[in-house]
Amino acid sequence: MSLTNCFRLHLFQKRKYMAELKTKANNQSVEAFLQTIEPAQKREDCFKILEMMKRLSGFNPTMWGNSIVGFGSYHYHYASGREGDWFQLGFSPHKQNFSVFLMSCDITKDLSNELQRLGKHKTGKGCLYFNKLADIDQTVLEEMITKVLRRLDRQEK
Repeated sequence: MSLTNCFRLHLFQKRKYMAELKTKANNQSVEAFLQTIEPAQKREDCFKILEMMKRLSGFNPTMWGNSIVGFGSYHYHYASGREGDWFQLGFSPHKQNFSVFLMSCDITKDLSNELQRLGKHKTGKGCLYFNKLADIDQTVLEEMITKVLRRLDRQEK
């Protein structure tokens, strides 16, 4: 392969991995978005989660993309060179369940004690899934949020 073709391949690969994130903070109204959530019980849960995260984080909510409510932000930089800005914690109401995003941790590892006490849920690496607030212990959810926020605060210092 010629040096020119090698350079072109390098640029192509760099662009491929440095693609711009589609989910970004925007100026959409969080309130207006949450008012569209059906059924009424899910909408009520949304507003409870909104108030809980706002109170615990001290941040105002921001829409990220079309369906994620995020709080705070931080800048990340991976060894691969990829970097960007993301919310510190957030949630997204889906038809079947809620996704709660607890960034900067592996939920199953870092929050294992809390998960045992939480109630009916599923997990991903940085996500917690539950169907409705009545399925979980909200005090434990608050503990988890507080723990993640403290961890992020230590990482930024």
